[in-house]
Amino acid sequence: MQPMPEDWERAVAVVAHPDDLEYGAASAVARWTRQGKKVSYVLATRGEAGIAGMAPAETAPLRVEEEQRSAAVVGVRDVAFLDHQDGLVEYGIPLRRDLAAAFRRLRPDVVLTSSFDLTWGEEGPVNHADHRAVGLAVLDACRDATNEWVFPEAGPVCPAIAAAYVFASGEPTHFVDVTETIGLGVASLREHRAYIEGLGREFDPDEFLRSMAGYVGLGAGCEYAVSMHRYPMS
Repeated sequence: MQPMPEDWERAVAVVAHPDDLEYGAASAVARWTRQGKKVSYVLATRGEAGIAGMAPAETAPLRVEEEQRSAAVVGVRDVAFLDHQDGLVEYGIPLRRDLAAAFRRLRPDVVLTSSFDLTWGEEGPVNHADHRAVGLAVLDACRDATNEWVFPEAGPVCPAIAAAYVFASGEPTHFVDVTETIGLGVASLREHRAYIEGLGREFDPDEFLRSMAGYVGLGAGCEYAVSMHRYPMS
């Protein structure tokens, strides 16, 4: 792995659900906002199908509030929701169009998203269908957003996006040293109180994130790190 280049000013992080970014990537976001970079969040859903025993109409506003508080912990104020249906997100033209419109509005230098691998690791559980749909659509929307003949109704095209970075990929190429910001990442995940309580099992955000980032750090040569796979866009 190589250190992720930080010669950029604006990033957009796109995921399927509230809390997806907080399982590791938020620690890197905290590093970047400390550097004065602008990071915006775009979420495909409001996470309304994410808490067992709680109806979607009740869950959605709760999880939106948790995500907004969580983002603020790591210096993110711009949080947008595309309102695709949680659990039923489909890769296709509507999702690509919505993402292209977001990129045209936000004009990122780089884009981040979560793994769209079929499984978590070679022998791990199957990755959520929403994650897979969103991750792949993000890569395609990076190119869509810069093509004037694709989705002209989605606004004026944005400048070329240099690269997309996929965190939690099974084949990482780059890393971000989060040794100084891992605590903010933990605090960000803790803001998802209702979701964590709804897991129905013991879960310690501090232990989970430090264990995962510590493992990546061993390969990166630092105490804590977040891994990513870089996809050049041009």
